[in-house]
Amino acid sequence: MTPIHFTFSTTFMLGLVGLAFHRTHLLSVLLCLEGMMLSLFIALSLWMLQLNVTNLSTAPMLLLAFSACEASSGLALLVATARTHGTDHMQSLNLLQC
Repeated sequence: MTPIHFTFSTTFMLGLVGLAFHRTHLLSVLLCLEGMMLSLFIALSLWMLQLNVTNLSTAPMLLLAFSACEASSGLALLVATARTHGTDHMQSLNLLQC
C-alpha cells in the first residue's frame, strides 16, 4: 500500500468513524459526509491521473457535482430543522413525530 493510498483510506475511515460516533449535531454529520466525499474525489482524481485513463476522466467531476448537491440539500435541511426545532441536536429529531 502506497503512502498516498494509505492517507486517503485513512481520511475516508476517519470520516466514517466521525459519522458513526459523533452524531450530536447535524452540522458535524454534514461535515463528516463532506470529508468523506472530498477524500473520494481526490482519490478518484489521482487514480485517473496515475492510470492515464481518459475515458473516465469525467467521473471525478460528476462525483464533485453530486457532492455539491448533497451539501446544498444538507444545509437546507439544517436551516429547516433549526427553524422548526430551534436546535440542530440529533436527539431532538424524531422521525415518528413527522
